[in-house]
Amino acid sequence: MNKKILLLLCCMVLGILCVSAAPKREMRATWLTAVANIDWPMSSTKTVEAQQAELLELLDVCVETNMNTVLLHIRPACDALYKSKYEPWSSYLNHGRGVDPGYDPLAYVIEQAKLRGMKVHVWLNPYRVTTSGTDLNQLNINHPARKNPDWTLSHDGRLYYNPELPEVKQHIIDTVSEIVRNYDIDGIHFDDYFYPANYPLPEGEGRDGQVANSRRNHITEMISRVKEAIKSIKPNVEFGVSPRGIWKNKGSDLQGSDTRGSESYYADYADTIKWVQNNYVDYIVPQVYWEFGLS
Repeated sequence: MNKKILLLLCCMVLGILCVSAAPKREMRATWLTAVANIDWPMSSTKTVEAQQAELLELLDVCVETNMNTVLLHIRPACDALYKSKYEPWSSYLNHGRGVDPGYDPLAYVIEQAKLRGMKVHVWLNPYRVTTSGTDLNQLNINHPARKNPDWTLSHDGRLYYNPELPEVKQHIIDTVSEIVRNYDIDGIHFDDYFYPANYPLPEGEGRDGQVANSRRNHITEMISRVKEAIKSIKPNVEFGVSPRGIWKNKGSDLQGSDTRGSESYYADYADTIKWVQNNYVDYIVPQVYWEFGLS
């Protein structure tokens, strides 16, 4: 009998050690993008009931495939899939008009995800104003970019907020703070749109020169201030970013990766290594958009 008890105790201790050594929690997440009605809502012309039914079907698939987190696109082009005093309603919600859809999509997603034991991280593009076109008059009359045209810059047929402006940084911080205060979310997540990709430097300036470094500092300042704002409101809300998959190639910097692709440090002016080293983000999920065998 004593041997059996001893064996049982040993098994219990081994089990506790194994549990302690295991990760506390894995993040198994799926992205739901709103831009161009790719994932959800699948159409801006459907009724509220139809949009909600689509969402429930997507969330049930997430549960069936063992996902525990949903990354919901709620600010695709400096607009909102939630109630906001800073951003207009998204045109992807209601017949392309950017008007009240008749319900709060983010609140509904949170409610339904929690019922299924899933966490919700909300996904924002901090600077992108349009996916195509540069005519500010085509934006909702209440869009901050239309009210503040001097906040914007254009590149490659699109509009972006100018990352170097203090007003733009504060607007992003205010937008994030509003979401954290008003919704029971688990995380704030930024996409890889920072400066427009390969935004040109002034003539005579190099990619490691004063202007380029200044641009990287502006992005880093925004990132660090956003995390500070989040933690000052709800310390348990996480802050993550999904930058371009390569920081630097080894050909540019010996500390870089053995790759030959586009580099976030130079293409987007995003110094992602610095963010990690200085704890400006809680987690980072690089976007690896290339096939196996291609580096």
